[in-house]
Amino acid sequence: MRKGPASVPTLVLSPRYTSDSRDLRAAAVAAGWRVERLGGWRPPDRLRDHDVVLYGEPLFVEVIAAGLGRALIDAPFDWLLGLPERHRRRTIELTTMGHARTVREPVFVKPADGRKGFEGAVYGPDAELPSTEAQPDDTPVFTAEPVAWEVEFRCFVLDRRIAAMSPYLREGRFALSADGTWQADAGDAGQAAAYAEELLADKDVSMPPAIVIDIGRVRGRGWAVIEANSAWGAGIYGCEPRRVLDVLARACVSRDRLQPGDAPWVLDPVEVTGG
Repeated sequence: MRKGPASVPTLVLSPRYTSDSRDLRAAAVAAGWRVERLGGWRPPDRLRDHDVVLYGEPLFVEVIAAGLGRALIDAPFDWLLGLPERHRRRTIELTTMGHARTVREPVFVKPADGRKGFEGAVYGPDAELPSTEAQPDDTPVFTAEPVAWEVEFRCFVLDRRIAAMSPYLREGRFALSADGTWQADAGDAGQAAAYAEELLADKDVSMPPAIVIDIGRVRGRGWAVIEANSAWGAGIYGCEPRRVLDVLARACVSRDRLQPGDAPWVLDPVEVTGG
C-alpha cells in the first residue's frame, strides 16, 4: 500500500541555501522523507496535507508555521534566567537597551528575543552598542557578567535526552579542523557529555520536549549553560543530521496533535496577513 503525503514527513526549507540545509536535505532524502525548498515566504496550500517539518531562519519558520497551522515548540526568552545558579555560573539580568547604555564597565549584551538584531558580545568603552535608531531604548536585552568560555558545545535535545551533540567553539574560535570536521579534545567532549546529562536529569530545570542548548566551560568556574536556541533555526555544526531531523520533527507539531505537556512551550503564532 502506497503511503499518503500525511504519513511521510516533508522537510520544508527556506529559500536561503546553507551547508546545514543541504546536509539536512540529504539526510531527509536518505530517510525516505519528502523535501521542499520554498521560493518565498508563502507556503503552498497543498502542504497543509503534509506532515511538515520546518527548518530555516527563525522569522521565516514562524511565518510558514502560522500559514500552515503548525505549532512551534521553543523555550521562552527568559528560560535561562530561571535556571539554578549552578547552571549559569555568572550574573544575568533582563533589562533594556537604554539601561545597558548607562553601564560604564564592560558587559555582555544580547537581544532578549533571540532575533539576533545585533551581535551578542561584550560591550565597553571601545565597542559601542547599536544606535537608538537601530535599537530603541525600550528594546529588551540580556546583560551578563563577562566570562571566558574555554570550550562550547551544541546539544540538540529530544525529550530530555541528547539526540546529537557537537563542539563548535574553542577559546572563542570555531573548532573546525582542516578536513572540515568539528573536533574537540577527548577530555572536553567527555566532560561536556557528562554535564549535559547532569543538566537534563536535574528536576529543578524545566525543559521543552525539543530544544537546542549550548553549554560550555567557564574558565575558573566550571560547566554551565550558555543559552537555549530554537531547534528549527539553529546551526547543526558537527551534529548528526539524521538525529537533528528527529528533534525538528518534535519541534513542529500540527495543533490538533499537541501533547498535554506541550502547552507551556508552544510559541505564540505570528500574525500572517494576506497580500
